Amino acid sequence: MLNLITSPLAWIGRTAIDTIFHLGRYFILSFQAIIMAVFPPWRIRSLFRQMELVGVDSLFVVILTGLFTGGVFTLQIIYGFKQFSAESMVGPTVAMAMTRELGPVLTALMVTGRVGSAMAAELSSMKVSEQLDALTVMAADPVKFLLTPRIISGIIMLPMLTAIANAVGVVGGFFVAVGRGLDPGQFAGRIQDMLVMSDIFNGLTKSAFFGFILTSVGCYMGYFTKGGAEGVGRSTTLAVVISYVSILVSDFMMTAVMF
Repeated sequence: MLNLITSPLAWIGRTAIDTIFHLGRYFILSFQAIIMAVFPPWRIRSLFRQMELVGVDSLFVVILTGLFTGGVFTLQIIYGFKQFSAESMVGPTVAMAMTRELGPVLTALMVTGRVGSAMAAELSSMKVSEQLDALTVMAADPVKFLLTPRIISGIIMLPMLTAIANAVGVVGGFFVAVGRGLDPGQFAGRIQDMLVMSDIFNGLTKSAFFGFILTSVGCYMGYFTKGGAEGVGRSTTLAVVISYVSILVSDFMMTAVMF
């Protein structure tokens, strides 16, 4: 009987200790990577290479996501607002939803699936093949050499991608609304009346934080991989899952504070 009681308690205790340990190690590693961006030598070429990977190479999927998200959201809003003869509010509702929530969150999720997993897989492969140890032997800090450019690129590029997704989503919603018989001048005019700069700025601030999350989590999972080829797959999967959950939870918390 005593074993039945202590076994779940022991599992809870081990889980809590492991969680605290990994959180502490994650924050220490992320802090080191950010701090090292301040001190020379600066790896500008590596930074631009990572910015291309995170930003330019993700542009197509972000535009596609923003376009169809704005379009389908507009379809649902039109259907609901027609019940109350409030079609004039379709434009500002779509614009605020894209800039505040849909643009930042969906952009971060799409980039996580494409970039965060790639970072975790690349660093995991380097870890299990002892390339990270080789860098240390050659007096090259792996954190500054590999992690800092990746995390900084995510912080810089995610707001840019989000701004593009916001604009494309509103344009997509505009064409859907006009195709459904709404007045184009009313759609655009109400956006100008009701959308304020704080909506856009807060959304871009959230996206910068999401960029930090998806890159830092991917780098952390790859940097501390162990277990050979199996460990590479496990770290890549965990990087995506943990990033998704962290982005959604942090989005709720930041939204509660900002709006």
